[in-house]
Parts: sequence; structure tokens; C-alpha cells
Amino acid sequence: MSAVRGKPRAYHPDRVRDALLAQVEFVRLAAHGLTPQQRAKPSGLPGWNVCALLAHIAGQIDALPRLLAQPAPPVTRPETDLNRWAVSTAVIADDLDKRTRQDAEATPDQVAAIDAAAEEMEAVLETAVRDDVLIPHRFGAMRALDFTVTRIVELVVHSDDLTRATAVPVRLDRQALAITVRVLADALAAKAPGASTEVRVPPFAAVQCMPGPRHTRGTPPNVVETDPVTWVRLATGRTTWSAATAAGRLRAGGERAAALAAELPVLG
Repeated sequence: MSAVRGKPRAYHPDRVRDALLAQVEFVRLAAHGLTPQQRAKPSGLPGWNVCALLAHIAGQIDALPRLLAQPAPPVTRPETDLNRWAVSTAVIADDLDKRTRQDAEATPDQVAAIDAAAEEMEAVLETAVRDDVLIPHRFGAMRALDFTVTRIVELVVHSDDLTRATAVPVRLDRQALAITVRVLADALAAKAPGASTEVRVPPFAAVQCMPGPRHTRGTPPNVVETDPVTWVRLATGRTTWSAATAAGRLRAGGERAAALAAELPVLG
């Protein structure tokens, strides 16, 4: 299903709830199985070891109950949607890095912190998947359901980070992976609006983007296709266009398709 350009798609509360619970459980199980040596390894993210990554994951889970506990924002309509959240995260990257380093130093047992955050999250989950509840956010008021979707994106991305850092596969829930792929694809379409290029991430998403001549029928002249995990890594800066192409995991056809590389990553 293609996204409406500039407008994020809707996500069903039941699927969001189930995907979040599943991915939290998968990352918890993986964290509990790590040895001290694995926790000390570089995470692949600048300046973070795996302990810091685990502290960051705990913070991303805890953000849901923490924001829901704050006073409701003084507005009646959302000010931030999933597209704006995705393309704005780079703005707060330095703050997140600083906070993560502080959390890692202040929390000697990051696995216990993940467990505690997961328990608090489960206690508020029914409120978290409502689209008629607004929560405060530094980018502007968000629907609770939308913010819960962002937690899924964070968990999928960082579950993959853990896999790459420790060589211990962290399972990705299929629905959580599908949601993440779609959020990042829709954000790309909003960031680079147009209809000259089609980005395909089977079986989860296909969006049109990039300015230029619009195709009206048949196969578009500019097509980019990749698998879900490679798309997540491309859209979050974990891999590059050239590396994915060289590995045979990204196929780009048409003179405008390669220009898409300049629009990546989507999520900072």
C-alpha cells in the first residue's frame, strides 16, 4: 500500500500494542543473555558501547510512561505527526547522546533498567495506544498512539544494532518490522515529495517520492528496491547506498533513482 504523500498512514491500536509488547520482550531476552564481555563491546554507534546502547533502549521504553504521566499539553489537536518526528530526530541527536552517556554511567545494571521500564510501559499500554490522548513532546503535542509507534521504530532499530554489535541475533517481530519500514518510507516520501521514483520494500511498503516527471501507468522509470532490514539500516544511517548496492541488497534503476541517496538517512 502506498502512502499519501505528506500524510502518515494510520496504524491500528491492537497491532501497535501487540508489536510493541513483542519487540520489548525480544530485546529483553537478548539483553539478559549478554555476557559482560559482550556488553563491553563497541555498539557500532559513535562513542557508545553495548552497555550504553542498553541504557538508551531502557530510556526509549521508559519515555512512554514518563510522557503519559506528564500534564496533557494545552492544545486540542496534535502538532507533531510521525513524519515530522522522523525527520526531526537529528535535531536532538546531541542531547540524546549526552543523556545516554549519563544514563549508562548512572545505571550499573542496564538490563534491570530495561526490565523496570518494560513493566512501567505495560501498566500504561492501553492509554498509550489511544489516538484521542495527546502527550507533550519537544516537537509539539503528539497523539499517544503515534508516540507509541515511535517506540516500535526505536526498538526495531536498536534491536538490529544489538545484533550487529554482539553477533547474537535479536528477533524482530514481523509486525514491528513492518511498522518501522512503513514509518521510514512515509517519512522519506514527505521529506522528498514527488512521484518520479518508486521505493519498494517488499512485502511491507511502496512509496513514490522525488521531484520529476510523474509516471501514470506501468512500471515507473525509476525504481529502488531493497529488503526490510537493509531499508531500516539505510533510512537510519547504519549503512550507505554504495555499501548496500555493492552487497547486492539494493537495486536501483533509472537516472533519478541514484539521486535518492542524497535524501538518506531519514531518521537521524
